[in-house]
Amino acid sequence: MTETTRLADLTHDELYLHCIRCGLCLYTCPAYLETLLEPDSPRARIALVRAAAEGRLDYSERFADRIHRCTLCTACEKVCPSGVEVEKLLVEGRADLAEAGLLSPGVRRLTESLAANHNISGEDNSRRLIWTENLPQPPLGAGKAQAKMAYFVGCVSSFFPASYSIPQSMTRLLEAAGEDYALLGEQEQCCGFPLLVSGQEPRAEEMMRHNLERVRALGADTVVASCPSCYHMWKHVYPEVLGELGLRVLHATEWLADALEQGRLKLKPLPGRVTYHDPCDLGRKSGIYDAPRRVLRQVPELELVEMRDHHANALCCGGGGNLESHNPDLSGALAERRVQQAVDTGAQYLVSACQQCKRTMANGLRLLTKKGVKARLRVMDLMELVERQLE
Repeated sequence: MTETTRLADLTHDELYLHCIRCGLCLYTCPAYLETLLEPDSPRARIALVRAAAEGRLDYSERFADRIHRCTLCTACEKVCPSGVEVEKLLVEGRADLAEAGLLSPGVRRLTESLAANHNISGEDNSRRLIWTENLPQPPLGAGKAQAKMAYFVGCVSSFFPASYSIPQSMTRLLEAAGEDYALLGEQEQCCGFPLLVSGQEPRAEEMMRHNLERVRALGADTVVASCPSCYHMWKHVYPEVLGELGLRVLHATEWLADALEQGRLKLKPLPGRVTYHDPCDLGRKSGIYDAPRRVLRQVPELELVEMRDHHANALCCGGGGNLESHNPDLSGALAERRVQQAVDTGAQYLVSACQQCKRTMANGLRLLTKKGVKARLRVMDLMELVERQLE
């Protein structure tokens, strides 16, 4: 039998014995809802992890596939009557798989890119400010050596053209509100989240330490992130791994809600219906549900309608847990399911507060329209919508 490492070190209380196989988790799990296959359910993954931890199951590519067919959205944890920490179990299992050389090809390419380039795109990290190049003038925070606030942009918004507009909008909003902010530029590295959820904590910690040192070098007292995964890492994981940061950590929606309510930004009316998608890392994992809705309520004439599943019950967009790297077809199917819920509201705008959610749901909308679904829907990030409505 394969000798386990991280899983074998967990106590039973931390692990799997609390799972009573009641099945409440099944109908919260986006992967199970899509395939209706028991091996894609949280309780099945827990059973696999238990068998591996007890030495009754060899690690294999098939085992690795099942463990990686999960977005780590934690919807199952929210309904589990026994309090099983599913995400923790799967991350520990992925750590053992990484040690055994059983990462899937897509996840392996992702982690190799992070090791070589310090970002998920595979591009030279010196190009982190490429999103500024088509602006009329560079953001005021570019090249600043000292500032009160550090805006942590994240990999997707820095390198994926479809997401450039998010930091472009965010920097305009920061400047319109009179914030003293700085961009880390090429000194910014991946927050470490993709490495952490693939079970490679030591590599992730190196990036965490680097990013914290660069922010402290700015003399900043606040970090603001528009990426929910980056925010979750800075707010919850960095202090756990690195100790007290001595920094105030905000998601962009928290900052924006305060700026609007303080009258530092003025908005034009938007007569239209908007539905909001709660990102998993921002909502279930970080507890931020109100701030984005506070922002939307500040837009004159905007009508906010909720999808069938919202707040803590929101369906995952399919973009979490490195699933898109491991199984893009399943990721796309989860995005389709979520976008269909938005279409059902009759909204003209599907808004989220996550660049990954925007990207995956835009792809889900494309897949739906290819199937003949009539969807008059525009997928946007909240920063983009608000910046467009600035007076």
